[in-house]
Amino acid sequence: MERLSKVLAQAGVASRRKAEELIQSNRVKVNGQVVNVLGSKVTAKDVILVDDQPIQKEPLFYYLLNKPTGYLSTVADEHKRRNILDLFSAEDKRVRLYPISKLEYDTAGALIVTNDGELTKHLTQSQVEIESEYNIRVKGIVIKDKIRTLRRGIVIEQKLVAPKDVQILELDKPHQSTLIRILMQHADSKLVRKMFQALGHEVKNMTRIRYDFLNLEGIERGTYRILKSHEVKKLYRELNG
Repeated sequence: MERLSKVLAQAGVASRRKAEELIQSNRVKVNGQVVNVLGSKVTAKDVILVDDQPIQKEPLFYYLLNKPTGYLSTVADEHKRRNILDLFSAEDKRVRLYPISKLEYDTAGALIVTNDGELTKHLTQSQVEIESEYNIRVKGIVIKDKIRTLRRGIVIEQKLVAPKDVQILELDKPHQSTLIRILMQHADSKLVRKMFQALGHEVKNMTRIRYDFLNLEGIERGTYRILKSHEVKKLYRELNG
């Protein structure tokens, strides 16, 4: 069973808060009866009406995309630039899909794409810290003192930002670049990029190799896979538990 307000939100009727207002305003019926109690639950077999019109229960889809650079993490762009939906088949993008925890245009890697508004809300607004792991190639040779500075944290936009872990993977002295792996909690790719800029090292390329427990194993760049049901349940369980 699911909360009625959640079902209304997932069907695109309204946001969760607005759905609760609809319920309290006696505008929602379940199996012909007005339901105005918040927290009421329904099953998949129940017939739900809003203002005497049946809602269209949209099936939920969950994908893990290995986003290439050169694609916007949006579903529309006034300048007609490429976006992540261009990577999906016509069949898979029949429903209204949107990304969770967007990646910048020039950042690649793991990106959840779904039509589940409730999961999106949890993953982006929850107080639970979501880990993201990045491989980052920066210009110049990063010395150990700067790694120590990074570990202590850097003030970005008046906030101290510190990685959970950071390590040097490769020093490419002939090409004057450094490959670094960094583990962040609830930090978007733009913030990570600013941290290295503050250190004096411009980011050449950046890939999110893991989002929470989801990695890119078996997913080639520019392709995606369907999340397994136990993976979706784990996302909800971790966030709710």
